[in-house]
Amino acid sequence: MELIQTYLLPVLFAFASSAAFAVIYNVRGQGILVCATGGALGWLVYLLSAPLLQSDIAQMFAAAVAISVYAEVMARIRKFPVTGYQMVAILPLVPGGGIYYTMEHAINGEIDAFLASFLHTLGLAGAIAVGVLLVSSSVRMYQSFHLSRRGNRP
Repeated sequence: MELIQTYLLPVLFAFASSAAFAVIYNVRGQGILVCATGGALGWLVYLLSAPLLQSDIAQMFAAAVAISVYAEVMARIRKFPVTGYQMVAILPLVPGGGIYYTMEHAINGEIDAFLASFLHTLGLAGAIAVGVLLVSSSVRMYQSFHLSRRGNRP
């Protein structure tokens, strides 16, 4: 029962929310399932990395890297742009609660709580951005190196 509440339900909710965002972003057909699977994969990596990393910022980075790798692979397989898969799958990771509480502390005049919440939320968002950037840059470097070795120019 604890396994279901800890892992299965959050991953199913991430899948459902990613599928809903895919529909909103006008993804069609099997692309909805591909995007939703990416969101579920990201949340599963986030949950499974908790005992290893013991920092939610590091967990967010690992999840963003997993989603980005998944999006790059699926984009090559399905011949669609990476950003569609990536944006929809990353949405469950966005620290909306942190943004809300940061603004609540700011409005209430709680400066210390505001700064702590702001910096933590900024760290989470930065971890997502760095994870996506790392994978995207690595793929582009690989493609550039691979093309130059074949004698083609990018």
